[in-house]
Amino acid sequence: MRGGVPQPWSAGKEAGGAPRAKPVNRNSKRLLVYVLDVSSTLNQNQVVIDLARRQRRPAGDWGPLKPWWHAPGSPHAKYEPEDRDLLALLEETQAAAVANGATMGDPMMGTRRYVLRTNQALIVEKLARSGRLRLRRTEGEDDPPTMRWDDGPAWRFSLDIRPELGGKRWSWRGSLRRGDNRNDRMDLAEPLVLVPGLVIQGIGRASRFDDVGVMPWIVRLRHEKEIVFAEPQQDIMIGRILAEARVSPAELVETIQFEEIDTPPRPCLTLRTPRQNWGPGSDRLLAELEFDYNGALIPAGRTTPLAVSTELGLIIRRNPQVEAQADILLFELGFRESKDPRVEPGTMELPPKRMGQVTRDLVQVGWRVEAEGKLIRPAGEFKLAVTTGIDWFELGGQVDYGDQSLSLPELLEAVRRGDSMVTLGDGSMGMLPEEWLKKYGMLVDLGTSEDGHLRFGNAQAGLLDALLAAQPEIRVDSAFEKVRKSLHKFEGVRPVDAPAGFHGELRPYQREGLGWLDYLQKFDFGGILADDMGLGKTIQVLALLQKRRARRLAKGPSLAVVPRSLVFNWMQEAAKFTPRLKVLDYTGPGRHALRDSFSAHDLVITTYGTLRTDIAELSQLDFDYVILDEAQAIKNADSQAAKAARLLRGRHRLAMSGTPIENHLGELWSIVEFLNPGMLGSSSVFKKHTGTGGNLDDSDRSLLAKSLRPFILRRTKAEVVKDLPEKTEQTLHCDMEPAQRKLYEELKAHYRTALLRKETSELNRSKIEVLEALLRLRQASCHPGLIDPTRTAEPSAKLDMLLPQLSEVVEEGHKTLVFSQFTSFLAIVKDRLDKEGLRYEYLDGRTRNRADRVERFQTDPDCPIFLISLKAGGLGLNLTAAEYVYLLDPWWNPAVEAQAIDRSHRIGQTQRVFAYRLVCRDTVEEKILELQQKKRDLADAILNADKSIIQTLSREDLEFLLT
Repeated sequence: MRGGVPQPWSAGKEAGGAPRAKPVNRNSKRLLVYVLDVSSTLNQNQVVIDLARRQRRPAGDWGPLKPWWHAPGSPHAKYEPEDRDLLALLEETQAAAVANGATMGDPMMGTRRYVLRTNQALIVEKLARSGRLRLRRTEGEDDPPTMRWDDGPAWRFSLDIRPELGGKRWSWRGSLRRGDNRNDRMDLAEPLVLVPGLVIQGIGRASRFDDVGVMPWIVRLRHEKEIVFAEPQQDIMIGRILAEARVSPAELVETIQFEEIDTPPRPCLTLRTPRQNWGPGSDRLLAELEFDYNGALIPAGRTTPLAVSTELGLIIRRNPQVEAQADILLFELGFRESKDPRVEPGTMELPPKRMGQVTRDLVQVGWRVEAEGKLIRPAGEFKLAVTTGIDWFELGGQVDYGDQSLSLPELLEAVRRGDSMVTLGDGSMGMLPEEWLKKYGMLVDLGTSEDGHLRFGNAQAGLLDALLAAQPEIRVDSAFEKVRKSLHKFEGVRPVDAPAGFHGELRPYQREGLGWLDYLQKFDFGGILADDMGLGKTIQVLALLQKRRARRLAKGPSLAVVPRSLVFNWMQEAAKFTPRLKVLDYTGPGRHALRDSFSAHDLVITTYGTLRTDIAELSQLDFDYVILDEAQAIKNADSQAAKAARLLRGRHRLAMSGTPIENHLGELWSIVEFLNPGMLGSSSVFKKHTGTGGNLDDSDRSLLAKSLRPFILRRTKAEVVKDLPEKTEQTLHCDMEPAQRKLYEELKAHYRTALLRKETSELNRSKIEVLEALLRLRQASCHPGLIDPTRTAEPSAKLDMLLPQLSEVVEEGHKTLVFSQFTSFLAIVKDRLDKEGLRYEYLDGRTRNRADRVERFQTDPDCPIFLISLKAGGLGLNLTAAEYVYLLDPWWNPAVEAQAIDRSHRIGQTQRVFAYRLVCRDTVEEKILELQQKKRDLADAILNADKSIIQTLSREDLEFLLT
């Protein structure tokens, strides 16, 4: 009572159940009072206690409540024992509250104490039992009432859930209940204060409160009075609150009776295709994963351990291990979470091609798979048959789906539409046989649809045969069976001896090559001779042409299209090995006059440049064989050379290339289309399967390899090493372009005039001038840049021949030495290699770390080329990793050249070595070689390792060199 004398308090209990506090010492001049401030408590969601005191008046009564400033940590000794205990308890909980940031920035810090949420019921109970805890319900209340502690059972939160609108939405309300029968009830909005562990009613009665672990829901329900969830959200939310609650569902929710189950789920996968109007990126399947718990479907991705089906009255204790294993399995099978904002979170994607195998895998381990609400059936057995027409083969049949079936035309139409499933007769969905299509999809695309069948041309017999090899149950008619047998004869190709009129001896693998060429000829197939460089592809073809001439099989001349740098070598090889062949060089400005004489020759040799220029005339002629050497020149199907080659008319066609595929499989299409038109279908279909990177998947690659195997013959050096001599040397003749030829002829004319006008005696004293003349002419033969440094970017005959061959050798996985006497020429070669992206090592007389460079070339597989100056590297190096040697310029002394070649061919070399000497035609280089040969018999006396041929040059020799 305000201003009244306090009544004596006894130790008995008040009506509220709390024991009375001990009477205040009548000698005390002040009384401590603890005030629970409702407004601050509600704002902080935790109990806030204000310290106050009352001063005894002279009349003996107590004055009004006044705030009491008591700094935290101040001594308590001068207060009553009970107050000392209470203050100490408040100090302790205040320290914990400060640590949690509850009092930061509070100007009333000295008079206010914050109670840690976990201690709220304990602190309020002790303060209430002191009899000096007041409840300030409104700000400015002068004489707040005393709070009483209720010793009854704790109040507990209860959730009322009721359906509305026939179950389309659900209403949630909360209440407080206590007692064994929960008859004592209180509306959730009734308490003046409701914080964790404590409920305070407006009459000043405080009680314990059990929020059962769902305090955030209680706060929301007190604020909103009612929460309404639509039907789809209801089960999610009830599952979430039940998972958070510390009590059983029956204790939390009384209005619905739930049955709790704990059983392993069955994964269920629903697949669907995106909407048709989604445009790019819709070539995929969307997937949603659910788990069937006794008929209740629980979507994957929910984080709560409990799931609820209100409709079925089930509370499901989820099995996280089984669900996690299902997620892992889907990831391993290729499913990925969709990043598309147009689909629901958690939706997954799968490439349509994987659907068949994925569905089979999932069904086998007990999954249920549906698409658009329809049961999915995996494809079963194929029933296929091949029939033969005049110049075509047809593939027809059906695929079974249990008691349903799908004809091959329907299957192919679905494939062309891009469907991943088809609707079967009973309304179920049949999965397209993705595994089968993965293996044979390219074959299917390479055929054309005709009257419910797939039609293939004669040239595509190999593709069909490759299919039959993996599908032995396919029925074939007798005509196609004969074709298959002829294809299989490739396995038994027999070596053929060199024909009459062939000069020289064919090695065993070359005789096998001639037998293979006979096989192609017999069945009118075109083929690619793809032996490693140096194995004599040209010789094998010349042997074939000589055989046809000897047996009078040729119907007109054959045409060989070769790079310009190889024209002379073809002529030279033909003269050496098949001298009876009448060979015509159809190049140069005067070639048009030779066209009428084609029929008088066995072989016409021309270049790709001439082919492009003269295709209008050449395409009107009939040739026995059309041969493309270095056929990678037509790798780009859209190039003028490729288009011109396809226009040529030949009874037989042949391609020669050590690297028919330089970059990607798309290049192979162009060569095969020249050889056997239509074999690989259209260019667009082939590109569709090889993709932008020009590569096939493993199954398509395997099919392509099997189908093309009879038409490509490739032997590597390693495979035929036993048939090769230890060392093979060959001179490659190069033809200068006009600009380089002009420079050479001007130099030659200058030195011829300057030197040959001198008398013999005077000439003998002019060896230095002679050496300079021969040096300059040899340099001009190599590259114009050796004469004029401003011309290093110009082409040269030797570079035009060298660089393609280096690329081929590197592509085949071999290593090469490149020698030159001129470091300036090697510098030009380095620049070209850099532009081609070819890695190399370099060594000349100024190189110091020779051993490191040799070691790198010998051991590093990514370093396939070694550029070496002849003087610096001709002696003392062991470079047995190299299988090819190029000498860019001939030296006077054959012994020096031999020493350079022997850097590779020496003890420790296990491979056969091919050495090539590059020589420009109609230059001093040719004359040097001839002079070497003429004086070879005098080598011991004149040409030894210490002397140069220049010491024995006569005037006649010089005239010979300068002509």
